Amino acid sequence: MRGLLRSFFGNLILASGLSVSVLSIAVPRPAYAACANPGAGLPVSRVVQIDATNGPMYGTVTRQFHEPSFLKPKEVVLTFDDGPMPWVTKSILDTLDMFCTKATFFSVGRMALSYPATVKDVIARGHTLGSHTYSHPFNMPRMKPDAAKSEIERGLAAVAMAAGKPIAPFFRFTGLADSCRLLAYLQTRHLATFTVDVVSNDSYIHDPVKLADRTMAEVHRQHGGIILFHDIKTTTAKALPFILTRLKAEGYSVVHMVAKRPAEPLADAIAAVAPKLSSARNGEHGGKTLLPFYGAIGPDKDVSIRGPEVTVLTSPLRVRAASENAATKTATPKAAAKAKAVSAEAAADTTVWLTTGTEDETTGPPVFVDSGEADATTSGWIADIQPPADVIAPRHSNRSPAR
Repeated sequence: MRGLLRSFFGNLILASGLSVSVLSIAVPRPAYAACANPGAGLPVSRVVQIDATNGPMYGTVTRQFHEPSFLKPKEVVLTFDDGPMPWVTKSILDTLDMFCTKATFFSVGRMALSYPATVKDVIARGHTLGSHTYSHPFNMPRMKPDAAKSEIERGLAAVAMAAGKPIAPFFRFTGLADSCRLLAYLQTRHLATFTVDVVSNDSYIHDPVKLADRTMAEVHRQHGGIILFHDIKTTTAKALPFILTRLKAEGYSVVHMVAKRPAEPLADAIAAVAPKLSSARNGEHGGKTLLPFYGAIGPDKDVSIRGPEVTVLTSPLRVRAASENAATKTATPKAAAKAKAVSAEAAADTTVWLTTGTEDETTGPPVFVDSGEADATTSGWIADIQPPADVIAPRHSNRSPAR
């Protein structure tokens, strides 16, 4: 298998005309070093290793069938969507380091290609990296099937190529807007889908203390759960220390999700995004393009975990409903009500987009911040949270990529 994959990627490299300076197999292995400040930290208490082979779905904010929760009472999973945005993501990474804890980042492909160094930093610090489409379209179920699938595939390929090594086969729908049709497709691609249990509402709350209060209130109501944050929000970066401090004080623990096997991007998706990565890196690496090799992990080479207790999770293959109406009927009334409320809230969202200059590690494509922080000039608790100096005046959009 490894030989076939190496041959496959070698042919792809030749076909794309890319110059390759590094080609190696690299499987990220989470490391759980002793916490430098255990009294103040919130180290990972348990690791859940997820087998995505059958395309499971986790989290309760959905109308679709989902797997039973793998969390115990007072356990949380920290997740961050929509990045990377270096001047925000770095502050969040620094805070997570200070608390000796880990999270899962669902990155947007276009953002990842613009800021590959930040993507690499996420993995280097021991966090899990998944994907969140290529360009963050808001309502994927309403897209043409081929267009929606392309968003999934190009996003996966872009994040993996920016990382320079395999990423987790973990996917999250934009706006948490899923569908049985797209979930069925994700099953064929052996990608696990993650919705959430706790919506922090950081897309709408601009005060760090209020955001911490809202998040903890929802955590209490759910007795823990998968928490949704965004690493494009300066308010989130500022509120995170308060949230982690309160989680520790109130006896909650952090669970880290990792993948049993890596995602395997499609060849045509890699070919589609490779020129964009090549363009971004021409200035950064003297014209040489670093193309990653995605090696498969066989049963004898599963990711080894050192430190916390490990739970290995395998789910059965689910048969998705033939229609959205049938799928809705299978959801519990509570889950359907939650999903409806989230969808209505998201539909009303209006986001400000900032247009930046050339695509390198200090500037990038249009990036989104919430309207209360259009200037984004304040400093973060751990690191400065500032946009590049050449960010120009914002323009408004009725699209809503904030979830």
